[in-house]
This record gives sequence, structure tokens and C-alpha cells, in this order.
Amino acid sequence: MNTTSNSLFSLDASYVKQFQEQLLTWYSENKRTLPWRENQDPYRVWVSEIMLQQTRVDTVIPYFERFTSLFPTLQDLASADEEKVLKAWEGLGYYSRVRNLQTAVKEVCESYGGKVPDTPKEIAGLKGVGPYTAGAILSIAYGIPEPAVDGNVMRVLSRILLIEEDISKPKTRILFEKAVRELISHEDPSSFNQAMMELGALICTPKSPACLLCPMRELCKGFEEGKQHELPVKLGKTKVRKAKMAAGIIAREDGRFLIHKRPSEGLLANMWEFPNTEYVGENKNAEMDAIKGYLDDTIGVEAVLEEKAGYIEHVFSHLKWEINIWQGKILESTEELPPDWKWVTVEELDQYPFPVSHQKIIRLIKEAIIV
Repeated sequence: MNTTSNSLFSLDASYVKQFQEQLLTWYSENKRTLPWRENQDPYRVWVSEIMLQQTRVDTVIPYFERFTSLFPTLQDLASADEEKVLKAWEGLGYYSRVRNLQTAVKEVCESYGGKVPDTPKEIAGLKGVGPYTAGAILSIAYGIPEPAVDGNVMRVLSRILLIEEDISKPKTRILFEKAVRELISHEDPSSFNQAMMELGALICTPKSPACLLCPMRELCKGFEEGKQHELPVKLGKTKVRKAKMAAGIIAREDGRFLIHKRPSEGLLANMWEFPNTEYVGENKNAEMDAIKGYLDDTIGVEAVLEEKAGYIEHVFSHLKWEINIWQGKILESTEELPPDWKWVTVEELDQYPFPVSHQKIIRLIKEAIIV
């Protein structure tokens, strides 16, 4: 095996054979019992892979079990009400993923007779199905030797094969896909790809790889050269913008709270939230004026803010919300609310899908205001 300056490498047959044998033996003896491994149903594999993107396995398990009990088949998800789907996903974040998933399963029902496609071209044409998800479904569910390369796999292979290219660059993923095509077991591609993911999750972890326990240690060029802690190389970092937000827990005389449905496009599309807006300034008057002005301009409601109820931070990949929360009430308003605004009871809040940051506001209401 060797690496060259132009990032191409060659793997001899004996190395590939040893790689496969050691990895698959370790996997068969150490793999975790996970609900999506009970069978090779393409729909269940698909749901699990979408959920597992940027989310820990332990976190995903209860979500997966609840989601697949509510929508046990692809057809059930295709015909489900979007708000119920978002509610089932609530807390996992990245809500565009589940919207794309529902759009894609509808296409599977309409164009493929309800059967998840088993060719790279067809499956890659589905909404939200990128190269990794396509490779995972094809290999795990259908036994087709396609690479499934995510950050986990790139980390593992960057160490084992001593690939020092920047993994944040799109062209580097192609290099790793080439590596997997050379290494993958054609007899059991399903176990091979799952084993690579499992190795990254259990042994070849981001910060403290357990090299002394690793079944691939004698094949690992990174370990041999003492570079395992320096890999993978990731130079490109997304700049996170900070947004100062003011949110209102606004009640009326009957104890109902005002909530708002976000637009159908963009960040957290179609999720519900408490009234909130971005503001500029450094004092409480700026926060209060922003909320009152937003409510007056948007729905013609005049609010009185009484006290500060809390502060919440929420970080997206590109954005950090710094949310100051105010408790208040409305003065008499005769105007009817637009369809994307509602007055709801505390109990009714549980019926609507809220993003994580606003679920924290619900907890404030239940714990601090109502109790």
C-alpha cells in the first residue's frame, strides 16, 4: 500500500483480503443490537440513516422505535399528515430531512410501486438521498457493493490508509469512495459498510481512538506513523453567525398562549414557535420594543410585557440563536388571527411540533408560570 502526492493509492489483494477478514470478524463479534438491524427492510434502513446523520445512536433509538411504530411502512409515511410527521421527529432537529424523506417516499409510492429503488441512479434521484444514504440503503438492504462514505468512515480510513487530504473538500469524498470500492467485501457489503460505521463509533472515535483495542491496528498506517490523533485533516470550518432574538410568552385572559407557524420554506419550515424576532441593541428596552413591534406589525396585537422569563441558546451548523424570553399579556384585540397564528392552552401545546429551542420555552411555561 502507498499514498502519493496526487492522492491516489493502490491496495494489493492480500491487504484487501486481510482488511476484510479482520474487520468483518470483529464486527460479527462486537456489533451492537440495534432496532434497525432486526431485518434488512429498505424503508427501515432509510429512516435510520436519515435519523443517524449528525445524531448519536443512543439518542436515535427511541425516536426510531416511535417513528416506525407510528409509520410502520413506507406507505404509512407517504400518506401521513405532515404535522404529525414533524411532531414524531420533534427533538431530532434538521427538520428538512424528514420533510425530504416524506416527499421521497411519496415518489417511491407513485413511481416505483412502493418499492425502494435498488439501482444507484434511481435511488440517488430521490429527494434528500445523497451519495452516503444511497450507498447505505443499497449495501445494507440490497447487498449491493456501493460505498457509504460519511464523516465517520472518512475518519477511519484517513487513519488506516494515512490519507492527509482535507475532508471538508467535496473532491476528497470521491477519494474515500474510491478507497471503499477497493476494500469493500463483495460477498457481504452490508456487514462491511456497517462494520466501518461501527468501528468509527466504538473504537476509532474522533478524539480518543482506542488503538490498542482496534482490530485494524496492524494495518493502520496512521498508527504506525503516530499520526492517528492528527487525522482526519479538516481545514474548512463554517462560520457561525450570532443572532440576538427576543421571544414572548404572550397570554390572554383565558390563559391561552399565542403561537405561530413558521413559513413552509427555509429554516425549521412549518414548525410552530412562540412569537420571536431578531433585534439590535444591548438593553431590555430593545428586546421588549422588538417583541411588541413585531406583534403589532404582524397581527395587530398590542402586548404588555411584564417580566423576563429566561434565556436560551440554540446552535445550528451556521447560526446561533441567543434568545431572551419575556412573559406578557395582550390588551384587548378585536382582530382575528391569520391562519398561521393560534391561541392554545398549555395542554394543546403538546399537539404541535416545536423546534428544540421552543420546547425549552414550553418547559418554562409548565414549570415556572403554571405550576
